[in-house]
Amino acid sequence: MTMNTNSTLTPPPSPAPTAPKPPPAPPVKLGKFFVVGAVLIVIGLAIGIAPRVAARRTLDKETAEMATQYVTVVSPAAGKSELGVPLPAEVQAFVEAPIFARASGYLMKWDVDIGQHVEAGQLLAEIDTPEVDQQLAQAKAEVAQAEANLALAKSTSERWVDLLKTASVSEQETAEKQADYALKQANLEAASANLHRLEDLKSFARVTAPFEGIITARDTDVGQLITAGNGRPLFRLAQTNPLRVYVHVPQALSRQVEVGQEADLIVSELPGKKFEAKVVRTAGAMDPASRTLLAELEVKNPKNEILAGSYAQVRFSDILGDPTLTLPANTLLFRSEGMQVGVVGPNGRVEMRTVKLGRDFGQTVEVVDGVSSSDRVVVNPSDSLATGMDVKIAEPTKVAQK
Repeated sequence: MTMNTNSTLTPPPSPAPTAPKPPPAPPVKLGKFFVVGAVLIVIGLAIGIAPRVAARRTLDKETAEMATQYVTVVSPAAGKSELGVPLPAEVQAFVEAPIFARASGYLMKWDVDIGQHVEAGQLLAEIDTPEVDQQLAQAKAEVAQAEANLALAKSTSERWVDLLKTASVSEQETAEKQADYALKQANLEAASANLHRLEDLKSFARVTAPFEGIITARDTDVGQLITAGNGRPLFRLAQTNPLRVYVHVPQALSRQVEVGQEADLIVSELPGKKFEAKVVRTAGAMDPASRTLLAELEVKNPKNEILAGSYAQVRFSDILGDPTLTLPANTLLFRSEGMQVGVVGPNGRVEMRTVKLGRDFGQTVEVVDGVSSSDRVVVNPSDSLATGMDVKIAEPTKVAQK
């Protein structure tokens, strides 16, 4: 390869003069845009979410409020004191007895009728007793016969004793005569006893009053066949002055009733009248069925104003029973555990308590055990009320709105 030596090296062209560069533009501050955008986004989110959050909170609050059970409560109230409260009583005759016949026969007459006052020993009726009359006559004859035999046996015995002294008779014969005399004495005593029996039986033909009182029943009439011991009374006699009054005292007052205590007897048929009565005895034990103490009182009845067998009321004016607690009847729940009420505690939780009831006053009931006067008892409890349930005590207006 040959080279052109004549060729010269041309210098490279000089660069053209360049125009001066403009000053660089100031850098754009993107951070402000981000901040503004973020603020706008937050404002948008706040405008869109805040109402939802508020609505959610309101809904949760209303839901919680709706889920909370509002109840009204009432505290047990003290019942009325037993001071002066009448107690039911039963008036009975001081002595009352049926009058039976002890002799058999036909009723000849009766001298008294119902409602008639009789004295002790007064004749009530007479009975015709022909059989007893015959037996009585026979008994008298037997007594006379026994007396005659006894007189003969006595004289014979005395004669034999005198003959024995002269050895005219044997000692054996004398002993036999003396024994016969003793036998005749026994026969006379037996005949006399039988005579006295029949005489007493004959006296029963006159039916008399054993005590003073009023004839309350007559169950016989003239001509009726009377059989002794048949169990059918002829009359019923009652002593009505004084009278016995029986009253069942509640357990709360039983320890305050003592023998000799004064009381007032009230009879509804005699308004405005009070009869003085006095406790004469008590049963000394509670009746397990009614939890009451039976007390017997005595009341004077000289004018027979109070009828035996009447219903009356007794007021003990000098005793004061401890007032019991009462609750409205609409606070009770009938459950298998018994009668229960719901009590709201200080923490707002319900406690179900079994209560023991006393008397029923209609709209209210007496609570003997289970609650105290400071308890708050739920009124109109629901069937779902249970121990441990959280409740709130509502105002009456709020309950009305619910």
